[in-house]
Amino acid sequence: MVSQKKTLNDVKNKKLLPHKGLINGEWVDSASGKSTFDVVDPATLDKLATLPEMDKQDTATAIDAAHEAFKTWKKTTARQRARMLRKWSDLCHENADDLALIMTLENGKTLTEAKGEVVYGASFLEWFATQAEMTHGEVVPPANLNQRIVTFKQPVGVAACLAPWNFPVAMITRKCGAALAAGCTTVWKPAGETPLSALAQAVLAEEAGFPKGSINVITSLTTVAEVGEELCRNPKVHKLSFTGSTRVGKLLMQQCAPTLKKLSLELGGNSPFIVFDDAKISTALDAVILAKFRNSGQTCVTANRIFVQSGIYDEFAMQLTERIKSLKVGAGTEDGVFVGPLTHERAVEKAMNHIEDAKKHGGQVMYGGKPMEGMGSGYFLQPTLITGMTTEMLTTREETFAPVLGLYKFEKEEEVIELANDCDVGLGSFVITENMARSWRVAEALEVGMVGINLGMLSACESPFGGVKGSGFGREGGTQGIHEYLITKSMLINVAN
Repeated sequence: MVSQKKTLNDVKNKKLLPHKGLINGEWVDSASGKSTFDVVDPATLDKLATLPEMDKQDTATAIDAAHEAFKTWKKTTARQRARMLRKWSDLCHENADDLALIMTLENGKTLTEAKGEVVYGASFLEWFATQAEMTHGEVVPPANLNQRIVTFKQPVGVAACLAPWNFPVAMITRKCGAALAAGCTTVWKPAGETPLSALAQAVLAEEAGFPKGSINVITSLTTVAEVGEELCRNPKVHKLSFTGSTRVGKLLMQQCAPTLKKLSLELGGNSPFIVFDDAKISTALDAVILAKFRNSGQTCVTANRIFVQSGIYDEFAMQLTERIKSLKVGAGTEDGVFVGPLTHERAVEKAMNHIEDAKKHGGQVMYGGKPMEGMGSGYFLQPTLITGMTTEMLTTREETFAPVLGLYKFEKEEEVIELANDCDVGLGSFVITENMARSWRVAEALEVGMVGINLGMLSACESPFGGVKGSGFGREGGTQGIHEYLITKSMLINVAN
């Protein structure tokens, strides 16, 4: 049974829908007032809202506001900041249904997933509230007995937080929760496809007590290049955190070089998912369905290269085909939907290119392989399973940000480690095995930042998130997350008579 169509009119707390940018505590249009952009529902292509297309001038104004606010915000106590973060977290839970609906409408993920992301996003606020009061320095034993050496932590300054469209709530709270907990002020740049979730979070943050200028939100779609460049080149910004593609991450790093900003870059992935002969097939199936089809395959650590040992390859492929056939596709607001639309049209085009390339090189489409029919004008793609994958196929080198799953066959442990590491990025990975010794060996050998053993999720607020190689550097979440926004200062004291 299909649910009644939901719209932003169904959001109960209308304060969560400002539809403007936020600069220095004021909800504003762009200074030029010349242009706007539309936010659309990827399931229907209906217009959800019209927002100001803010530019370099607006961004500079927001940075100035954050710079001025930092003068007083940095002097607040860690406990004051922690209380605000906890209040913000509480408000997320209180408004969870509304926040989930906003996210589903602009992103496409199911309401169940969106509600889960709201709770997950709130967990970062609660986590960094605890971390705010744990950023301790240390007393260092001196070699010179006439000296005493101590260190302490201080906020780095204004932090630019650039968030992606695939997790529009959690990526804001994971970045900005840490920054604000550390005593930094922030300028947020949400993705142009999904700005409404970030604006709703800014409303709740203000209600939680964060002062004007500590949070600023720039909305843009077509002016994203000039906005990003201003955030990178402006000397009043001392920290930049970005989640997105490796290509854009490299560009931002170049633009930040003249001002030597502190950087956190969580970039592209191409996650290997390895199933050994000794695995429980039921465990492997549950894990791969979650790792591949969550958010319609549009996650930073989505399982991209599925390596299955030869002894169970055929059985695994057969059972996986049946599982995929049972996945309901539709608008995220519909009952029972597991796979929603992709967030934009070019994602469908890229996925189809990968499917056709795999077929050209001998891959067998066991299920799916086409855009969904009878779904209107939305960006829907059939959940797809391809067997007989080989290393010359595009999916070996490029991340497929879509519900497309390809199975590679391997024989030996050493072989699959080499295949998994033959990649210029290294974000997440998954290993399915009942052999504990093997799980340790393989986890240690994989060139990635994160490894999941017998599960299909890699995210928890208390666990550091990030990668190696072309997947960037820095960590978000965990005890490491707040330190990305802090500097260590040492003080040497003469105690001689």
